[in-house]
Amino acid sequence: MFDKLEIFQMAHGLAAHAMTRQAKIAGNVANADTPGYRASDIAPFAETYQPRNVDAGLRSTRAGHVMEHEGGASQFRVVDRPGPSAPNGNTVSLETEIMKATEVRHAHEMALAVYKSSLGILRTSIGRG
Repeated sequence: MFDKLEIFQMAHGLAAHAMTRQAKIAGNVANADTPGYRASDIAPFAETYQPRNVDAGLRSTRAGHVMEHEGGASQFRVVDRPGPSAPNGNTVSLETEIMKATEVRHAHEMALAVYKSSLGILRTSIGRG
């Protein structure tokens, strides 16, 4: 029941985006000395997230009632990160990767905060807060 609430899907999508982006950043750091390696990143969450009810049309109240949209976290698009390259053609900057990792940590913490806050609101609304 609660997995169909948009706020929980959005929090899950943001956490999944942060996890995928952290893995991409770790790969960049691991290849910091690889000749010719091009640093890449994941497209911003706002560009990749597709809410379940974009058209605000009919909503199902039970299974089989109305065909539902496939929503939630979509596939995350990998984008090349432009930047100066080293003499060996590598474009990884450890300073940039550290800053990106910090952004990812904040995004993950925000996803957890949204989830916890929403869960608290639900608990209070049913009298179990």
